[in-house]
Amino acid sequence: MRTAALTREASTDEGTFGTLVTDTGKTFISGELPDRGNEHGTSCIPADTYICKWIDSPKHGECYQVTAVPGRDMIEMHSANFMGDTLKGKLSQLLGCIALGKSKGMLEGQMAVLASKAAIAEFEAEMGQEDFRLTIQEGA
Repeated sequence: MRTAALTREASTDEGTFGTLVTDTGKTFISGELPDRGNEHGTSCIPADTYICKWIDSPKHGECYQVTAVPGRDMIEMHSANFMGDTLKGKLSQLLGCIALGKSKGMLEGQMAVLASKAAIAEFEAEMGQEDFRLTIQEGA
């Protein structure tokens, strides 16, 4: 089974950013909601190892779904730029999912994942719609 590892940076009100590396060495920037204790719709998911499956999502079409997340469902990997805490006035396009980008930088005055659509397309082609094991770990 293919694998990918996501290493997170510190979580802030603008999101939880990190780096995702596939088993062939392809690297992407990741963006998730801030860590709010796995709270539905406002938090990133817990660091752990998950199986990701190719699905046809009613909201995002064909994409990867992160399965068996405790207390959560429909955690998907899709394009998005913003992943901030909306309760603190930040922009967000996520409800718990994982966004990928080619870089990160400022967009509309907030830290964001950039070139997300291109990164998702590249990642999906790289993984070939095969199931894979995703390990999420907190960085140093």
